Amino acid sequence: MYFRIRLKQYNMAVLGQIRQRSVFLILVIGMALFAFVISGVFDGNSANNSPSDPIAVVNDEEIELIFFRQLVENTQRNSNLTTMEAVNRVWDQLIRATIFRQEFERLGIDAGKEQIEMILMQDQRIVQDPRFSNESGFFDFGIFTDYINQLSIENPQAYDNWKIQEENIVGLAKENIYYDLIKSSTGFTELEGKIAYHSQNDKVNIKFVRLPYEEVPDSLFKVSEAEIKSHINKNKENYVTEMSRSVRYVIFPEIASEVDKNKIRADLEKLKFQRIEYNDVSKLTDTIQGLSTTDNIADFIEQYSETSFDSIYKTKGVLANEYADILFGLNPGDIFGPYKDGNELKISRFLDRKKGGSIKASHILVAFEGAVRANPDIKRTSEEAKKLAQEIFRKARRNPNDFAQLATENSDGPSKAMGGDLGFFQEGMMTGKFFDFCNRSRVGRIGLVETEFGFHIIKVTDKEDVVLIADVSKEIIPSEETSNDVFQKTTQFEMESIKTNQLDTVAKKYDYDVKIVQKVNLLDENLPELPSQRNLVQWLFNDETELYDIKRFSMTSGGYVVAQMTGITPEGSINIESVKSNVVQEIIRERKAAHLLKLHTDKNSLDALSAATEKEIETASAVTQENTVLAGAGIEPYVIGTAFAMELNQPSTLIEGNNGVYMIEVTSKEIAEELESYKAYANALQNEENIRINNTIYEALRSSAEIEDNRQLYY
Repeated sequence: MYFRIRLKQYNMAVLGQIRQRSVFLILVIGMALFAFVISGVFDGNSANNSPSDPIAVVNDEEIELIFFRQLVENTQRNSNLTTMEAVNRVWDQLIRATIFRQEFERLGIDAGKEQIEMILMQDQRIVQDPRFSNESGFFDFGIFTDYINQLSIENPQAYDNWKIQEENIVGLAKENIYYDLIKSSTGFTELEGKIAYHSQNDKVNIKFVRLPYEEVPDSLFKVSEAEIKSHINKNKENYVTEMSRSVRYVIFPEIASEVDKNKIRADLEKLKFQRIEYNDVSKLTDTIQGLSTTDNIADFIEQYSETSFDSIYKTKGVLANEYADILFGLNPGDIFGPYKDGNELKISRFLDRKKGGSIKASHILVAFEGAVRANPDIKRTSEEAKKLAQEIFRKARRNPNDFAQLATENSDGPSKAMGGDLGFFQEGMMTGKFFDFCNRSRVGRIGLVETEFGFHIIKVTDKEDVVLIADVSKEIIPSEETSNDVFQKTTQFEMESIKTNQLDTVAKKYDYDVKIVQKVNLLDENLPELPSQRNLVQWLFNDETELYDIKRFSMTSGGYVVAQMTGITPEGSINIESVKSNVVQEIIRERKAAHLLKLHTDKNSLDALSAATEKEIETASAVTQENTVLAGAGIEPYVIGTAFAMELNQPSTLIEGNNGVYMIEVTSKEIAEELESYKAYANALQNEENIRINNTIYEALRSSAEIEDNRQLYY
């Protein structure tokens, strides 16, 4: 009877809330049903309308979507990348591999055993693996080949993984052959080496007067729209852009309010101490244990905390940074909190402290044949290892400051590269005898211990206390009321914006911040303050989305964004508004140069120009053609090049430079002494050319390839 009454009371309360929100709920449910009914009719996402195109077509060769997706999934499993980051990485790698493979097939380039062996020899992990070494201790390609053949029988999965690596190695070998063929067709003569030598070593000293463009006011020049368009038409190649969209949007984050946070704090406060509560079912009072009084910490935390009990002792550095000193200074039984740790609120109970429980030590391992994990190359007996360890131990005790050097020179352990340093460790992280010695020894003590790994010369270098703390944590998340309020505000804003088609005007009415992005590219994933918002970007480029359309999207972090498309830039077009300010500055710079040249055309000496403009005559020493930076003026290749063509002590005419107008005079020239041979300079030019080839050949192949990109259809 009691339960029926309580259930009836609960139902009445719920019905009351529904009545209060009836208009809002009817509107929301109606919109949801309408969206459900029409979904798949207008959005083009039904099964019958799903795209069937390959992910890419490279020079008429199709790259299948299933294969591409497998590579993307593998990339994401092995790296901390978002979906689009993985998609773009796989795309770049796959397009490169396909273009090169097609080129290799066209030219008949193939890689043999020698080229593959050469690639393998560059991988130190393989070369230094003792399994592939011959009796002399050197890498043996035959032994490696036998190992791979055996792998195909004993471990097919590992063999399949190797086949993928082998394919990459073969591709790299073919690529090296291809690059070598191209490099062999280039060469530099000693005459070219001589020119390079003088370009680097001939020097001039100059004096000059500089009239900077920046000192001429922009206000002197008016630039018309017709002039802007004319300038763009004359320089179209500089302004043609890829397909893009413009968008403005308002973000409605779903984050916990102060009321929500205070509610979580209050709930945690109730859990700190024992309390008595009235039980409506039994009509009796119950005594409920708190974090400070419970005898079963693990069960208490399992019941009330969103994270399980962590029984690991921690150093101060591992604790919440802001409150580490307080937590570390508590005594057993003390309670602290609620306090904020990241996106959680916590209360904590101090359980235990271990003095010096975290130990830092260095060691020198002397292994012997048959010891656990011993390198197969080690052939010394246990007695020989013990004798050697005792010798090293005596040296370490006599000169403790040389311990790191001794470890580097003598240790058989992997820490030898760090001077034997093992870092901090706790009980259970090291073999028993090793830890026991470190645990009972003072900082600075050096000892000799034998374990199953061999003989260890150990130096204890530091100790820290560790503490055990029990936490009851609650994630700081918005309440249902807060989420409903955000949803209601978003819905109201979206509907008003659609009705008026003026998102920015409605936002101004409610004092919402409007974000504006002038250029969104087809494969973008992140927008300002909107990470992983691929759905919004796809909507912007959907053929059915029209200019000034408005739509709402859910955010992965919680909340919503209401967006309006404000601009469409087709492929190969020029967005005049986006480049207008740069074009105006270019035109004004040209006008300033012409203005200065005309204004001072009658000045025929540095003194005359200096007096007329009140500009100092500056100097630059040891100027070379290789370095085009003019001290105090910036990059000025034309000015410096002119200097090397001038006679001594003769003023130049006015020169239009990158950053101003100049008049220069060469005061001295230093021509470098001739060399017997310029072969070294010719070789240097060849090396630079080889680097350029490595950096540009693929881009050249890619630019000439016909590539159909369908990533936007599937991601």
